[in-house]
Amino acid sequence: MAMSSGPLVAARICAGDGWQLDPAIIGCGPAPKWMRLRVVTRRQGLGGGYDGRPFGIVRSVGGDVPVDYKGIYDEFVNLGKILAARGLAVTIVIIKPPYDTGAMGPFLAGVTAANPSISFHCLPTAEHPPVEDARVPNPPPANSAPARRFHCLPPAEHPPVEAARVSNPQLVTSWPALRLPGHPGGGLLLVVDFLCSVAVDVATELGIPAYCFFTCCAETLAIFLYLPVLHAQSTATFRDMGEELVRVPGISSFPAMHCFKPLMDRHDAVYRAFMRVAPYRCRSQGIIVNTFCSLEPRAADAISVGLCTPPGLPTPPVYCIGPLIKAEEVGVKRGRECLAWLDTQPKASVVFLCFGSRSLFSANQTRELAIGLEASGKSRSDALLPEGFLERTKSTGLIVKSWAPQRDVLAHDEVGAFVTHCGWNSVLETVMAGVPMLTWPLYAEQRVNIVFLEKELGLAVPVEGYDKEVVQADEVASKVSAGREQVLQREWGWGSVRGGVKGHAPRRRPEARAGRDQRMARVGVET
Repeated sequence: MAMSSGPLVAARICAGDGWQLDPAIIGCGPAPKWMRLRVVTRRQGLGGGYDGRPFGIVRSVGGDVPVDYKGIYDEFVNLGKILAARGLAVTIVIIKPPYDTGAMGPFLAGVTAANPSISFHCLPTAEHPPVEDARVPNPPPANSAPARRFHCLPPAEHPPVEAARVSNPQLVTSWPALRLPGHPGGGLLLVVDFLCSVAVDVATELGIPAYCFFTCCAETLAIFLYLPVLHAQSTATFRDMGEELVRVPGISSFPAMHCFKPLMDRHDAVYRAFMRVAPYRCRSQGIIVNTFCSLEPRAADAISVGLCTPPGLPTPPVYCIGPLIKAEEVGVKRGRECLAWLDTQPKASVVFLCFGSRSLFSANQTRELAIGLEASGKSRSDALLPEGFLERTKSTGLIVKSWAPQRDVLAHDEVGAFVTHCGWNSVLETVMAGVPMLTWPLYAEQRVNIVFLEKELGLAVPVEGYDKEVVQADEVASKVSAGREQVLQREWGWGSVRGGVKGHAPRRRPEARAGRDQRMARVGVET
Protein backbone atom coordinates (compact mmCIF):
# COMPACT_ATOMS: atom_id res chain seq x y z
CA MET A 1 0.00 0.00 0.00
CA ALA A 2 1.23 3.62 -0.46
CA MET A 3 0.29 6.56 1.72
CA SER A 4 1.22 10.19 1.38
CA SER A 5 -0.51 10.76 4.50
CA GLY A 6 -1.42 7.34 3.70
CA PRO A 7 -0.35 3.87 1.78
CA LEU A 8 0.33 0.86 -1.35
CA VAL A 9 -1.09 -2.80 -1.19
CA ALA A 10 0.59 -5.61 -2.93
CA ALA A 11 -0.47 -9.14 -3.74
CA ARG A 12 1.47 -11.90 -5.43
CA ILE A 13 -0.97 -13.22 -7.99
CA CYS A 14 -0.45 -15.78 -10.75
CA ALA A 15 -0.48 -14.51 -14.29
CA GLY A 16 -3.71 -15.31 -16.04
CA ASP A 17 -6.05 -13.04 -17.92
CA GLY A 18 -4.22 -10.02 -16.52
CA TRP A 19 -3.91 -8.19 -13.25
CA GLN A 20 -7.18 -7.32 -11.58
CA LEU A 21 -8.12 -6.58 -8.01
CA ASP A 22 -10.73 -9.08 -6.89
CA PRO A 23 -13.31 -7.55 -4.50
CA ALA A 24 -13.25 -10.84 -2.59
CA ILE A 25 -9.71 -10.00 -1.45
CA ILE A 26 -11.08 -7.05 0.46
CA GLY A 27 -14.42 -8.36 1.58
CA CYS A 28 -15.39 -11.68 3.03
CA GLY A 29 -17.11 -13.33 0.10
CA PRO A 30 -20.66 -12.49 -0.97
CA ALA A 31 -21.87 -9.32 0.72
CA PRO A 32 -25.42 -8.44 1.72
CA LYS A 33 -27.47 -5.98 -0.32
CA TRP A 34 -26.67 -3.04 1.98
CA MET A 35 -23.01 -3.10 0.99
CA ARG A 36 -21.95 -5.18 -1.94
CA LEU A 37 -18.23 -4.76 -2.47
CA ARG A 38 -18.98 -4.19 -6.10
CA VAL A 39 -16.72 -2.58 -8.60
CA VAL A 40 -18.89 0.29 -9.69
CA THR A 41 -17.70 -0.38 -13.23
CA ARG A 42 -17.68 -3.82 -14.85
CA ARG A 43 -16.46 -6.49 -12.43
CA GLN A 44 -13.45 -8.46 -13.65
CA GLY A 45 -11.91 -11.55 -12.10
CA LEU A 46 -8.32 -12.50 -11.45
CA GLY A 47 -8.22 -15.26 -14.00
CA GLY A 48 -5.21 -17.05 -12.56
CA GLY A 49 -5.96 -17.43 -8.87
CA TYR A 50 -3.41 -17.08 -6.09
CA ASP A 51 0.02 -18.61 -5.71
CA GLY A 52 1.34 -18.76 -2.17
CA ARG A 53 0.99 -15.98 0.34
CA PRO A 54 0.43 -12.56 -1.26
CA PHE A 55 2.51 -9.58 -0.29
CA GLY A 56 1.47 -6.04 0.47
CA ILE A 57 3.20 -2.70 0.52
CA VAL A 58 2.00 0.59 1.90
CA ARG A 59 3.86 3.83 1.46
CA SER A 60 3.16 6.84 3.61
CA VAL A 61 4.25 10.44 3.54
CA GLY A 62 3.29 13.12 6.01
CA GLY A 63 3.59 14.05 9.62
CA ASP A 64 4.35 12.02 12.71
CA VAL A 65 1.64 9.37 12.94
CA PRO A 66 0.00 10.08 16.31
CA VAL A 67 -0.41 13.79 15.48
CA ASP A 68 -0.67 14.61 11.79
CA TYR A 69 -2.80 12.46 9.48
CA LYS A 70 -3.28 9.78 12.14
CA GLY A 71 -6.75 9.03 10.80
CA ILE A 72 -5.30 8.22 7.39
CA TYR A 73 -2.72 5.88 8.89
CA ASP A 74 -5.53 4.16 10.78
CA GLU A 75 -7.44 3.61 7.54
CA PHE A 76 -4.43 2.02 5.88
CA VAL A 77 -3.85 -0.18 8.90
CA ASN A 78 -7.52 -1.22 8.77
CA LEU A 79 -7.17 -2.02 5.08
CA GLY A 80 -4.03 -3.97 5.90
CA LYS A 81 -5.93 -5.95 8.56
CA ILE A 82 -8.58 -6.91 6.04
CA LEU A 83 -5.96 -8.03 3.54
CA ALA A 84 -4.03 -9.89 6.24
CA ALA A 85 -7.22 -11.69 7.26
CA ARG A 86 -7.45 -12.95 3.66
CA GLY A 87 -3.94 -14.43 3.86
CA LEU A 88 -1.92 -11.47 2.60
CA ALA A 89 1.28 -10.25 4.22
CA VAL A 90 1.32 -6.45 4.24
CA THR A 91 4.30 -4.12 4.46
CA ILE A 92 3.65 -0.43 5.02
CA VAL A 93 6.40 1.69 3.51
CA ILE A 94 6.65 5.12 5.12
CA ILE A 95 8.58 8.10 3.85
CA LYS A 96 10.08 9.42 7.05
CA PRO A 97 8.81 12.96 7.77
CA PRO A 98 11.29 15.83 8.04
CA TYR A 99 10.54 16.09 11.74
CA ASP A 100 10.08 13.37 14.34
CA THR A 101 8.56 13.82 17.78
CA GLY A 102 9.56 10.29 18.73
CA ALA A 103 6.00 8.98 18.72
CA MET A 104 6.10 7.21 15.36
CA GLY A 105 8.30 4.30 16.50
CA PRO A 106 6.05 3.16 19.38
CA PHE A 107 2.94 3.55 17.21
CA LEU A 108 4.33 1.35 14.43
CA ALA A 109 5.68 -1.21 16.90
CA GLY A 110 2.26 -1.44 18.54
CA VAL A 111 0.53 -2.06 15.22
CA THR A 112 2.99 -4.82 14.28
CA ALA A 113 2.75 -6.46 17.72
CA ALA A 114 -1.04 -6.64 17.45
CA ASN A 115 -0.97 -7.62 13.76
CA PRO A 116 2.04 -9.86 12.94
CA SER A 117 1.10 -9.95 9.25
CA ILE A 118 1.63 -6.18 9.01
CA SER A 119 5.16 -4.79 9.03
CA PHE A 120 6.69 -1.39 8.27
CA HIS A 121 9.64 -0.17 6.24
CA CYS A 122 10.83 3.45 6.48
CA LEU A 123 12.43 5.26 3.57
CA PRO A 124 14.77 8.17 4.38
CA THR A 125 13.35 11.69 4.50
CA ALA A 126 12.90 12.81 0.92
CA GLU A 127 15.19 15.61 -0.24
CA HIS A 128 13.04 18.11 -2.08
CA PRO A 129 14.23 19.30 -5.47
CA PRO A 130 14.97 22.94 -6.29
CA VAL A 131 11.80 25.00 -6.53
CA GLU A 132 12.12 25.26 -10.31
CA ASP A 133 12.02 21.46 -10.63
CA ALA A 134 8.99 21.15 -8.37
CA ARG A 135 6.76 23.38 -10.46
CA VAL A 136 4.57 22.51 -13.37
CA PRO A 137 4.80 24.59 -16.58
CA ASN A 138 3.67 28.24 -16.61
CA PRO A 139 4.69 29.22 -13.07
CA PRO A 140 3.33 32.43 -11.51
CA PRO A 141 5.41 35.61 -11.89
CA ALA A 142 8.57 35.49 -9.78
CA ASN A 143 7.53 38.52 -7.75
CA SER A 144 3.98 37.30 -7.07
CA ALA A 145 2.79 36.30 -3.61
CA PRO A 146 2.24 32.62 -4.59
CA ALA A 147 5.77 32.38 -6.01
CA ARG A 148 7.29 33.98 -2.93
CA ARG A 149 5.37 31.58 -0.68
CA PHE A 150 6.61 28.59 -2.66
CA HIS A 151 10.24 29.76 -2.58
CA CYS A 152 10.05 30.19 1.19
CA LEU A 153 8.56 26.78 1.91
CA PRO A 154 10.67 24.75 4.34
CA PRO A 155 10.97 21.02 3.49
CA ALA A 156 8.27 20.08 6.02
CA GLU A 157 5.72 22.20 4.13
CA HIS A 158 6.36 21.14 0.55
CA PRO A 159 3.33 19.47 -1.04
CA PRO A 160 3.15 15.78 -0.01
CA VAL A 161 2.88 14.77 -3.66
CA GLU A 162 6.34 16.22 -4.24
CA ALA A 163 7.75 14.23 -1.33
CA ALA A 164 6.28 11.12 -2.91
CA ARG A 165 7.70 11.97 -6.32
CA VAL A 166 11.28 12.54 -5.20
CA SER A 167 11.21 9.37 -3.09
CA ASN A 168 10.28 7.11 -6.01
CA PRO A 169 13.92 6.17 -6.78
CA GLN A 170 14.41 5.12 -3.15
CA LEU A 171 11.34 2.91 -3.35
CA VAL A 172 12.66 1.23 -6.49
CA THR A 173 16.04 0.68 -4.84
CA SER A 174 14.43 -0.75 -1.70
CA TRP A 175 12.10 -3.05 -3.59
CA PRO A 176 14.27 -6.21 -3.61
CA ALA A 177 14.58 -6.08 0.19
CA LEU A 178 10.80 -5.93 0.55
CA ARG A 179 10.04 -9.20 -1.21
CA LEU A 180 8.83 -12.14 0.80
CA PRO A 181 11.40 -14.90 1.37
CA GLY A 182 10.63 -17.79 -0.93
CA HIS A 183 8.76 -15.60 -3.42
CA PRO A 184 11.38 -14.18 -5.80
CA GLY A 185 10.51 -12.31 -8.94
CA GLY A 186 7.44 -10.28 -9.79
CA GLY A 187 3.83 -10.76 -8.86
CA LEU A 188 3.38 -7.79 -6.53
CA LEU A 189 0.39 -5.51 -6.35
CA LEU A 190 0.87 -1.89 -5.32
CA VAL A 191 -1.87 0.08 -3.54
CA VAL A 192 -0.85 3.71 -3.16
CA ASP A 193 -2.30 6.59 -1.22
CA PHE A 194 -4.07 9.07 -3.49
CA LEU A 195 -1.44 11.73 -2.80
CA CYS A 196 1.26 9.16 -3.63
CA SER A 197 -0.26 8.38 -7.02
CA VAL A 198 3.03 9.31 -8.71
CA ALA A 199 4.19 5.88 -7.45
CA VAL A 200 2.24 4.49 -10.41
CA ASP A 201 5.51 5.14 -12.28
CA VAL A 202 7.29 2.81 -9.87
CA ALA A 203 4.75 0.08 -10.57
CA THR A 204 5.22 0.58 -14.30
CA GLU A 205 9.01 0.34 -13.96
CA LEU A 206 8.72 -2.83 -11.87
CA GLY A 207 6.10 -4.37 -14.15
CA ILE A 208 3.40 -4.65 -11.48
CA PRO A 209 -0.12 -3.20 -11.21
CA ALA A 210 -0.90 -0.17 -9.05
CA TYR A 211 -4.15 0.82 -7.37
CA CYS A 212 -4.94 4.10 -5.61
CA PHE A 213 -6.56 4.16 -2.17
CA PHE A 214 -8.69 7.25 -1.52
CA THR A 215 -9.44 7.76 2.17
CA CYS A 216 -12.08 10.50 1.72
CA CYS A 217 -15.58 10.32 0.28
CA ALA A 218 -16.55 9.61 -3.32
CA GLU A 219 -17.80 13.19 -3.73
CA THR A 220 -14.35 14.54 -2.93
CA LEU A 221 -12.84 11.99 -5.31
CA ALA A 222 -15.14 13.30 -8.05
CA ILE A 223 -13.85 16.84 -7.47
CA PHE A 224 -10.19 15.80 -7.55
CA LEU A 225 -10.67 13.79 -10.74
CA TYR A 226 -12.60 16.65 -12.37
CA LEU A 227 -10.16 19.39 -11.29
CA PRO A 228 -8.31 19.55 -14.66
CA VAL A 229 -11.66 20.11 -16.39
CA LEU A 230 -12.60 22.91 -13.98
CA HIS A 231 -9.13 24.40 -14.47
CA ALA A 232 -9.61 24.51 -18.24
CA GLN A 233 -13.10 26.02 -17.99
CA SER A 234 -11.99 29.26 -16.33
CA THR A 235 -8.92 31.36 -15.62
CA ALA A 236 -10.35 32.53 -12.28
CA THR A 237 -9.26 31.05 -8.97
CA PHE A 238 -11.84 29.50 -6.65
CA ARG A 239 -11.13 32.36 -4.25
CA ASP A 240 -12.02 34.93 -6.93
CA MET A 241 -15.20 33.04 -7.82
CA GLY A 242 -16.58 33.50 -4.29
CA GLU A 243 -20.23 32.39 -4.15
CA GLU A 244 -20.30 31.28 -7.78
CA LEU A 245 -21.42 27.66 -7.97
CA VAL A 246 -18.99 24.92 -8.96
CA ARG A 247 -20.60 22.07 -10.89
CA VAL A 248 -19.10 18.59 -10.86
CA PRO A 249 -20.87 15.50 -12.28
CA GLY A 250 -22.51 13.32 -9.65
CA ILE A 251 -22.53 15.79 -6.76
CA SER A 252 -24.52 18.83 -5.64
CA SER A 253 -23.19 22.17 -6.83
CA PHE A 254 -21.33 24.11 -4.16
CA PRO A 255 -20.00 27.68 -3.77
CA ALA A 256 -16.42 28.03 -4.97
CA MET A 257 -15.46 29.48 -1.58
CA HIS A 258 -16.26 26.04 -0.08
CA CYS A 259 -13.54 24.31 -2.06
CA PHE A 260 -10.46 22.92 -0.34
CA LYS A 261 -8.35 25.73 1.07
CA PRO A 262 -5.09 24.58 -0.61
CA LEU A 263 -6.90 24.67 -3.97
CA MET A 264 -8.35 28.17 -3.63
CA ASP A 265 -5.47 29.72 -5.61
CA ARG A 266 -4.44 28.06 -8.87
CA HIS A 267 -0.91 29.45 -8.48
CA ASP A 268 -0.48 27.82 -5.07
CA ALA A 269 2.11 25.05 -4.84
CA VAL A 270 -0.39 22.47 -3.60
CA TYR A 271 -2.89 23.28 -6.36
CA ARG A 272 -0.21 22.89 -9.01
CA ALA A 273 0.97 19.64 -7.46
CA PHE A 274 -2.57 18.24 -7.63
CA MET A 275 -2.82 19.23 -11.27
CA ARG A 276 0.50 17.57 -11.97
CA VAL A 277 -0.43 14.16 -10.57
CA ALA A 278 -4.01 14.02 -11.92
CA PRO A 279 -3.14 11.74 -14.88
CA TYR A 280 -1.44 9.16 -12.65
CA ARG A 281 -4.68 8.43 -10.81
CA CYS A 282 -6.53 7.71 -14.01
CA ARG A 283 -3.73 5.44 -15.25
CA SER A 284 -3.93 3.20 -12.19
CA GLN A 285 -5.64 -0.20 -12.40
CA GLY A 286 -8.37 0.98 -10.04
CA ILE A 287 -9.31 3.35 -7.23
CA ILE A 288 -10.27 1.95 -3.82
CA VAL A 289 -12.55 4.31 -1.87
CA ASN A 290 -13.42 4.33 1.83
CA THR A 291 -17.16 4.69 1.31
CA PHE A 292 -20.14 2.52 0.42
CA CYS A 293 -22.31 2.82 -2.65
CA SER A 294 -25.63 3.23 -0.85
CA LEU A 295 -24.22 6.28 0.94
CA GLU A 296 -22.98 8.04 -2.21
CA PRO A 297 -24.70 6.41 -5.20
CA ARG A 298 -24.68 9.50 -7.46
CA ALA A 299 -20.98 10.21 -7.06
CA ALA A 300 -19.96 6.55 -7.34
CA ASP A 301 -21.96 6.07 -10.53
CA ALA A 302 -20.72 9.33 -12.10
CA ILE A 303 -17.11 8.35 -11.49
CA SER A 304 -17.61 4.79 -12.71
CA VAL A 305 -19.03 5.81 -16.11
CA GLY A 306 -16.28 8.36 -16.71
CA LEU A 307 -18.22 11.60 -16.22
CA CYS A 308 -15.47 12.93 -13.92
CA THR A 309 -12.51 11.74 -16.00
CA PRO A 310 -10.62 14.47 -17.91
CA PRO A 311 -10.72 14.06 -21.71
CA GLY A 312 -8.08 11.75 -23.11
CA LEU A 313 -7.54 9.78 -19.89
CA PRO A 314 -8.85 6.28 -19.07
CA THR A 315 -11.50 5.69 -16.42
CA PRO A 316 -10.20 3.19 -13.84
CA PRO A 317 -12.55 0.79 -12.02
CA VAL A 318 -13.78 2.03 -8.65
CA TYR A 319 -14.01 -0.21 -5.57
CA CYS A 320 -16.18 1.07 -2.70
CA ILE A 321 -15.02 -0.92 0.34
CA GLY A 322 -16.07 1.24 3.30
CA PRO A 323 -16.75 1.98 5.96
CA LEU A 324 -13.25 1.28 7.28
CA ILE A 325 -13.81 2.15 10.93
CA LYS A 326 -11.04 1.66 13.43
CA ALA A 327 -11.52 -1.18 15.87
CA GLU A 328 -10.89 -0.67 19.56
CA GLU A 329 -7.17 -0.84 20.33
CA VAL A 330 -6.19 -4.02 22.15
CA GLY A 331 -5.22 -3.38 25.76
CA VAL A 332 -5.92 0.36 25.61
CA LYS A 333 -7.76 1.60 28.68
CA ARG A 334 -7.78 5.30 27.80
CA GLY A 335 -11.12 7.06 27.72
CA ARG A 336 -12.95 4.75 30.13
CA GLU A 337 -13.71 7.74 32.37
CA CYS A 338 -15.88 9.45 29.78
CA LEU A 339 -17.75 6.24 28.92
CA ALA A 340 -18.53 5.70 32.60
CA TRP A 341 -19.74 9.30 32.83
CA LEU A 342 -22.00 8.81 29.79
CA ASP A 343 -23.65 5.85 31.52
CA THR A 344 -25.02 8.26 34.15
CA GLN A 345 -26.63 10.70 31.67
CA PRO A 346 -30.17 10.75 30.23
CA LYS A 347 -30.56 9.29 26.76
CA ALA A 348 -29.78 11.61 23.82
CA SER A 349 -28.95 14.43 26.26
CA VAL A 350 -25.21 14.82 25.61
CA VAL A 351 -23.67 16.99 22.91
CA PHE A 352 -20.24 15.58 22.01
CA LEU A 353 -17.56 17.91 20.63
CA CYS A 354 -14.41 16.65 18.93
CA PHE A 355 -12.35 18.28 16.18
CA GLY A 356 -9.84 15.64 15.13
CA SER A 357 -6.13 15.18 15.77
CA ARG A 358 -4.86 18.18 13.79
CA SER A 359 -7.22 20.98 14.82
CA LEU A 360 -6.03 23.94 16.84
CA PHE A 361 -8.19 26.68 18.37
CA SER A 362 -6.93 30.05 19.54
CA ALA A 363 -7.27 30.95 23.21
CA ASN A 364 -10.02 33.41 22.25
CA GLN A 365 -11.99 30.77 20.32
CA THR A 366 -11.63 28.27 23.17
CA ARG A 367 -13.09 30.79 25.61
CA GLU A 368 -16.00 31.59 23.28
CA LEU A 369 -16.66 27.88 22.87
CA ALA A 370 -16.65 27.31 26.63
CA ILE A 371 -18.93 30.28 27.31
CA GLY A 372 -21.35 29.16 24.62
CA LEU A 373 -21.47 25.60 25.95
CA GLU A 374 -22.07 26.82 29.48
CA ALA A 375 -24.87 29.07 28.26
CA SER A 376 -26.46 26.23 26.32
CA GLY A 377 -26.79 24.10 29.43
CA LYS A 378 -24.73 21.39 27.78
CA SER A 379 -21.07 21.13 28.49
CA ARG A 380 -16.77 21.32 27.49
CA SER A 381 -7.48 23.23 28.98
CA ASP A 382 -7.94 24.80 32.22
CA ALA A 383 -5.83 27.90 31.55
CA LEU A 384 -7.86 28.71 28.44
CA LEU A 385 -11.27 28.23 30.03
CA PRO A 386 -13.11 31.01 31.86
CA GLU A 387 -12.40 31.12 35.59
CA GLY A 388 -14.63 28.70 37.49
CA PHE A 389 -15.88 27.02 34.29
CA LEU A 390 -15.05 23.45 35.32
CA GLU A 391 -16.70 23.84 38.73
CA ARG A 392 -19.83 25.48 37.35
CA THR A 393 -20.33 22.85 34.63
CA LYS A 394 -19.30 19.67 36.44
CA SER A 395 -22.92 18.56 36.77
CA THR A 396 -23.74 19.15 33.10
CA GLY A 397 -20.53 18.33 31.27
CA LEU A 398 -17.19 16.54 31.24
CA ILE A 399 -13.80 17.76 30.00
CA VAL A 400 -11.69 14.91 28.61
CA LYS A 401 -8.13 16.22 28.79
CA SER A 402 -6.33 13.26 27.23
CA TRP A 403 -8.00 10.79 24.89
CA ALA A 404 -11.66 10.18 24.12
CA PRO A 405 -12.61 6.97 22.23
CA GLN A 406 -14.74 8.72 19.63
CA ARG A 407 -16.25 5.62 18.05
CA ASP A 408 -17.41 4.27 21.42
CA VAL A 409 -18.70 7.66 22.55
CA LEU A 410 -20.80 8.08 19.41
CA ALA A 411 -22.25 4.59 19.86
CA HIS A 412 -23.57 5.56 23.32
CA ASP A 413 -27.34 6.04 23.56
CA GLU A 414 -26.75 9.09 25.72
CA VAL A 415 -25.14 11.08 22.86
CA GLY A 416 -27.77 13.15 21.07
CA ALA A 417 -25.61 15.25 18.73
CA PHE A 418 -22.02 15.63 17.57
CA VAL A 419 -20.22 18.93 16.91
CA THR A 420 -17.62 17.83 14.36
CA HIS A 421 -14.97 19.21 12.02
CA CYS A 422 -16.39 16.88 9.34
CA GLY A 423 -13.28 14.81 8.73
CA TRP A 424 -14.33 11.76 6.72
CA ASN A 425 -13.44 9.23 9.41
CA SER A 426 -15.61 11.15 11.86
CA VAL A 427 -18.43 11.36 9.32
CA LEU A 428 -18.41 7.59 8.75
CA GLU A 429 -18.36 6.84 12.48
CA THR A 430 -21.23 9.27 13.03
CA VAL A 431 -23.34 7.92 10.17
CA MET A 432 -22.85 4.34 11.35
CA ALA A 433 -23.79 5.35 14.90
CA GLY A 434 -26.88 7.22 13.71
CA VAL A 435 -26.02 10.51 15.44
CA PRO A 436 -27.00 13.93 13.98
CA MET A 437 -24.21 16.41 13.33
CA LEU A 438 -23.52 20.10 13.93
CA THR A 439 -20.83 20.96 11.38
CA TRP A 440 -17.77 23.11 12.07
CA PRO A 441 -15.31 22.46 9.19
CA LEU A 442 -11.71 23.55 9.72
CA TYR A 443 -9.39 22.38 6.91
CA ALA A 444 -8.80 20.05 3.95
CA GLU A 445 -11.98 18.80 2.23
CA GLN A 446 -14.22 19.39 5.24
CA ARG A 447 -16.07 22.39 3.78
CA VAL A 448 -17.08 20.24 0.81
CA ASN A 449 -18.18 17.44 3.14
CA ILE A 450 -20.72 19.72 4.83
CA VAL A 451 -22.41 20.40 1.49
CA PHE A 452 -22.86 16.65 1.08
CA LEU A 453 -24.04 16.15 4.68
CA GLU A 454 -26.47 19.07 4.67
CA LYS A 455 -27.82 19.21 1.11
CA GLU A 456 -27.83 15.55 0.05
CA LEU A 457 -28.14 13.51 3.23
CA GLY A 458 -29.88 16.03 5.47
CA LEU A 459 -27.93 14.73 8.45
CA ALA A 460 -26.41 17.99 9.67
CA VAL A 461 -26.90 21.68 10.39
CA PRO A 462 -24.01 24.18 10.20
CA VAL A 463 -22.46 26.20 12.99
CA GLU A 464 -22.66 29.67 11.44
CA GLY A 465 -19.46 31.69 11.26
CA TYR A 466 -17.08 28.74 11.00
CA ASP A 467 -15.30 30.55 8.16
CA LYS A 468 -14.64 33.62 10.30
CA GLU A 469 -11.75 34.17 12.68
CA VAL A 470 -13.84 33.40 15.76
CA VAL A 471 -17.25 31.75 16.19
CA GLN A 472 -18.99 33.76 18.88
CA ALA A 473 -20.30 32.27 22.12
CA ASP A 474 -23.93 33.12 21.35
CA GLU A 475 -23.74 31.14 18.10
CA VAL A 476 -22.28 28.15 19.94
CA ALA A 477 -25.02 28.37 22.57
CA SER A 478 -27.85 28.71 20.07
CA LYS A 479 -26.71 25.87 17.83
CA VAL A 480 -25.89 23.46 20.63
CA SER A 481 -29.25 24.03 22.35
CA ALA A 482 -31.66 24.85 19.52
CA GLY A 483 -29.71 23.09 16.78
CA ARG A 484 -29.67 19.79 18.64
CA GLU A 485 -33.42 19.87 19.03
CA GLN A 486 -33.83 20.87 15.39
CA VAL A 487 -31.72 17.94 14.27
CA LEU A 488 -33.53 15.47 16.48
CA GLN A 489 -37.01 16.60 15.44
CA ARG A 490 -36.45 17.11 11.73
CA GLU A 491 -37.64 14.52 9.21
CA TRP A 492 -34.43 13.57 7.45
CA GLY A 493 -33.88 12.20 3.98
CA TRP A 494 -33.02 8.83 5.50
CA GLY A 495 -36.47 8.54 7.05
CA SER A 496 -35.26 9.47 10.55
CA VAL A 497 -32.18 11.00 12.07
CA ARG A 498 -31.28 7.63 13.52
CA GLY A 499 -32.06 5.80 10.34
CA GLY A 500 -29.70 3.40 8.72
CA VAL A 501 -28.58 3.27 5.12
CA LYS A 502 -30.41 5.64 2.75
CA GLY A 503 -33.54 4.11 1.31
CA HIS A 504 -33.95 1.59 4.15
CA ALA A 505 -36.67 1.70 6.78
CA PRO A 506 -36.02 3.95 9.82
CA ARG A 507 -34.27 2.30 12.72
CA ARG A 508 -33.82 3.42 16.28
CA ARG A 509 -30.49 3.38 18.10
CA PRO A 510 -30.35 -0.27 19.34
CA GLU A 511 -31.19 -1.61 15.89
CA ALA A 512 -28.88 0.87 14.20
CA ARG A 513 -26.00 -0.09 16.47
CA ALA A 514 -26.59 -3.82 15.91
CA GLY A 515 -26.65 -3.25 12.17
CA ARG A 516 -23.46 -1.23 12.38
CA ASP A 517 -21.66 -4.01 14.25
CA GLN A 518 -22.78 -6.56 11.67
CA ARG A 519 -21.59 -4.33 8.83
CA MET A 520 -18.20 -3.77 10.43
CA ALA A 521 -17.82 -7.50 10.96
CA ARG A 522 -18.62 -8.14 7.32
CA VAL A 523 -15.70 -6.02 6.15
CA GLY A 524 -13.34 -7.78 8.52
CA VAL A 525 -12.86 -5.04 11.13
CA GLU A 526 -13.12 -5.92 14.82
CA THR A 527 -16.10 -4.52 16.70
